[in-house]
Amino acid sequence: MPYSPAMIAHRQIPMRGVQWQVRRSLHAGRSTCLTSVHPWASIKREAPSGGSHSRILFAGGSCRCIHIPPVLLPPVVFTGLLVGLWIWKCVMMVVFQNKIIYMPGLPPSSRRERIADWASMCGGIEWTEERTAAVDGTELALAITAVPLPSGRRSAAAVPEPAAAHVYVLYFQGNASSIPPRLPDLSWVLRAVSDSKAPVLAPTELTFVCLSYRGYWTSRGRPSEPGLRLDAEAGVRWIAERHERVFGNVGTTRPILLVWGQSIGAGVATNLAATGRVPSSMPIRGLLLETPFVSIRAMLETLYPQKWLPYKYLWPFLRNHLDSWGNLGLIAQASKENGSAAPMVFILEADRDELVPKEQTDHLYQRCVDLGLPVEKGTVPVAYHQQAIARGDGKKLAAQAVLKLAQNARDSG
Repeated sequence: MPYSPAMIAHRQIPMRGVQWQVRRSLHAGRSTCLTSVHPWASIKREAPSGGSHSRILFAGGSCRCIHIPPVLLPPVVFTGLLVGLWIWKCVMMVVFQNKIIYMPGLPPSSRRERIADWASMCGGIEWTEERTAAVDGTELALAITAVPLPSGRRSAAAVPEPAAAHVYVLYFQGNASSIPPRLPDLSWVLRAVSDSKAPVLAPTELTFVCLSYRGYWTSRGRPSEPGLRLDAEAGVRWIAERHERVFGNVGTTRPILLVWGQSIGAGVATNLAATGRVPSSMPIRGLLLETPFVSIRAMLETLYPQKWLPYKYLWPFLRNHLDSWGNLGLIAQASKENGSAAPMVFILEADRDELVPKEQTDHLYQRCVDLGLPVEKGTVPVAYHQQAIARGDGKKLAAQAVLKLAQNARDSG
């Protein structure tokens, strides 16, 4: 039997296990009725002949009617749309968090960059591209170079010169762009290290290795924290294999491995130092953390401090943590259990960092102090997050940090 225009329109919206029916009379001047029905209630609709309304019969359930005047219906619908958008945004942030945190496609040309495009700005430092692979088979790109380190004059009363050491710096970049645009600034730092007059190291070389995460530059795969852990371990293995290939196993040249991480790269660096599977012949002896943050959870609270926004409350759904705070605790604990010297930590912060507040670097510094880790901190004045080593003062501080970390590793044996 066809329904007449006077029949009642129904809409069901699930809410808290209860079915809600919105019943609106098509007769002018009638109000809207919001009826709740328990899920087990059976609904029977009838259209009485010649009637101006419909009847809804409920069997085995209770109902409650809320009358909404027509003038309030648009605000109710608008509020429902806002709540739906709010929930949709939360779901998207959880599902696509890897794409939000890691941005290998920014700027759009980053995947097509070449070392040769930036060679003229590297001041004579020659970089070459190498390839390696993570344990899961993902092919990774490396940019490497080697520079001489300053030699020091020792007095006759000084202790005998120890065996030569070769310093390796493994560099982890931030969350966007690629390795080649960073090479000019890194080259300046390396020249400052090489030209230093500080009598701190025996004659040797420094090999600088820039690792391109999976999904970045010419590396394969897609970035994620578990994947970046494997990439970092692959970088250390490549250095260990190169050292053995060049110097052999005679032990006359001892490797000193320093790890430099910028922004999210600082989290990758502390992950590697805390839980990374590295060869026993290549322990991490120093950490240079450039514009680091405490953790992804702390950054959520920093970027979205408003209580009415849901994003900072989504941390239980994080698949990426980059928790430098917890990693420093694991590093200190492992050092005590093994009876070995803990790696020195150097924190390089930007004075006007617009992304990572100064409180976070202060927390990391104090964390190192509380744990008994050797730590120093340097501040680059008038620098923003991406300018820590782009400015001259930052380059000098980074060069001093590399020399201090190398010397501390040398002295601690």
